This record gives sequence, structure tokens and C-alpha cells, in this order.
Amino acid sequence: MAEPVVLETARLRLRQWRADDRQPFAAMSADPAVMAWFPAPLSAAESAQLAERCAALIDERGWGFWAVEDKSAAAFIGCVGLHVPAPELPFSPCVEIGWRLDRPYWGRGLAHEAAQAALEFGFQRLGLTEIVAFTTLGNRRSQSLMQRLGMRPAGEFDHPQLPAGHPLLRHCLYRLARADFLTREKLA
Repeated sequence: MAEPVVLETARLRLRQWRADDRQPFAAMSADPAVMAWFPAPLSAAESAQLAERCAALIDERGWGFWAVEDKSAAAFIGCVGLHVPAPELPFSPCVEIGWRLDRPYWGRGLAHEAAQAALEFGFQRLGLTEIVAFTTLGNRRSQSLMQRLGMRPAGEFDHPQLPAGHPLLRHCLYRLARADFLTREKLA
């Protein structure tokens, strides 16, 4: 077991999951708008299983998809972090960055703030040479965030966990190299 890493930004705390995160995470994961770019909204049981997996991976490695807390309200608002995705992806092995925030927190720069902290952790503390992100082709909001984070388009692929003909099958891949991230940080 590793000591869970906690990341702090001006407005957010990325931390280990707690029992009181389960209900707001289940509500968020059942929201069709939040889950529009995922295969389906999650049931309460599926949401609980996902939260448990996220917490277990943080216990194991110290990092992962952290629960994100709005520090001013001490409220759970979603999850952001780093993950080692399934090996059947065409660009594996890799570390991906991902995010999912509850709808009331969209459009306020919070996903960018949290993702920037996760990238900094991945490159500076874990020493990763590259971090990837991917989403379905229609998810323009996430693609825009990937670009604002300095990530570059790196092609398209069919997600191997979705069946042929699924409307979300085709995905785009973005990459960010450590050297590019550190150069951007110096210029900021």
C-alpha cells in the first residue's frame, strides 16, 4: 500500500475517495448530460464499484483518478487524474489523464485546473515521458480541454471495448510529451 497523494490547487483538492463521495458520484454518473460521451449512465451499484476501483488503485499506487473537492465548499465535484488504461488499446502501454465533473461545475475552468495539477504530478513527480488522453470524436468539450492543456492530436482509433457500429466507437487520441509540458510551464 502506498501513501495516497493529495494535490492542491487554488480552488481544488484532489484526494483519496471517501464514503461520503459515493452518493454525489452516483448522482453525477446517472446524469445523462454528464455521461453523454460514455456508453451509458451508471447505476448506483456500477458507480459504487467504479469509486471502489478508483480508491483501491490510489491505495495501491498512491495516485489515480482522485476525488475532486471544491475547497471553498468542501464538496465533492467529480474526479480527475491519471490511470493506466486497458492493455488492448492500440497505443498501450501508456498513462492517460481523464476527468469527469458534475454539471454545476462545468465552464468554470475547474477541469483545466485539476488536470493541470495531475499533469504536473505525472511529469514532475512520477517522471513520465508522455501522458495521453482520448475521447469519442463528438466530445468537442474534452478535445478543447486537451488542446488547452497543450496536448496534440495523434490520430483516431476504434475503442476495443465498444461493439462495431456503436455511435461512440470512433475515438481520437491526444498526446503530451514531458519536454513539451515543461517548456510550456517555463513560458507560463
